[in-house]
Amino acid sequence: MADKDGQVVVKSQILAGGRGLGTFKGGLKGGVHIVDSSKALEYAKQMLGDTLVTKQTGPAGKPVGTLFIASKLQLTREMYFAILLDRKTAGPIMIGCGEGGTSIEELAEKFPDKIITVPVDIREGITDAQAMKMVDGLNVGVEKTAAADQIKRLYQLFDASDCTMVEVNPLAETADGKLVAADAKLGFDDNASFRQKDLFAKRDHSQEDPREVAAGKADLNYIGLEGSIGCMVNGAGLAMATMDIIKIHGGAPANFLDVGGNASEQQVVAAFNILLSDKQVKAILVNIFGGIMKCDVIAQGIVNAAKEVNLSVPLIVRLEGTNVAKGKEILKTSGMKLIAADDLDDAAKKAVQSIQ
Repeated sequence: MADKDGQVVVKSQILAGGRGLGTFKGGLKGGVHIVDSSKALEYAKQMLGDTLVTKQTGPAGKPVGTLFIASKLQLTREMYFAILLDRKTAGPIMIGCGEGGTSIEELAEKFPDKIITVPVDIREGITDAQAMKMVDGLNVGVEKTAAADQIKRLYQLFDASDCTMVEVNPLAETADGKLVAADAKLGFDDNASFRQKDLFAKRDHSQEDPREVAAGKADLNYIGLEGSIGCMVNGAGLAMATMDIIKIHGGAPANFLDVGGNASEQQVVAAFNILLSDKQVKAILVNIFGGIMKCDVIAQGIVNAAKEVNLSVPLIVRLEGTNVAKGKEILKTSGMKLIAADDLDDAAKKAVQSIQ
């Protein structure tokens, strides 16, 4: 495992980039260390179980539960290579830079002309010419035909594994004339989990927000934010509008939570539990448009769910759509301290006022 100098690389395995420049909450600087093999255990004990904070993790950081011990490579040159999904071309795009390493984000911002982009038609796949264009753009110093073949194989990995991202940083040349993926980060399409069962079985939920994990199990769409007003909405567009109007009235949303167009009572209960698990939430705003579902069915589900979870914060409810009058009557006669709103603007105002 150790190189000829007796050194190994000890890498923190977290779902975030910028590990090398990160800091552990315990005080250790750097999430990646090149050390003598005799000191690997010493460093491993400091890193395992601690929380690593990087530019991409936010101040909360990510727990380090796994380390990767790798051989130290003798690299003569580092480059950057990635395959992402591009909205503009509606397909994969290869991105490269002749200079790689930890400062790629700063480099791309200061010198955008150094970035090479090669779109790929998803129906045709990568061509020899496209692979060679990337190799030439990277100014690869090793044998170019072999380098182009490696680029093609990385694209084949991207395609066959339903990736949303394959990022190799650095893609490096070694002292013995080889091109190696010295470090890499991959992302996968959640919608492909049914045909990538082996990959998704490796999913490490300890690296994810536990609220998002719970939401996924309940078939809800949830993203945690920094505000104090919990939002439960059906439809992504309506959820975005709800968050915007809360901000306009001086509040801050605690989350994005889309229960979908046909949420069951069990899903509404799960949604309430997720919202209340966030200690920042001081009020909950429910904004539902009854299209496929009827407002009276939704209202009864909200009442039953609120009782089941022993709601302890103000609950503001705005309903609109089919059977809205029946839905409002159910809320009114529920005996619960619900704050009814006539429209979205009214609901946002009442939500903000309830926590002032």
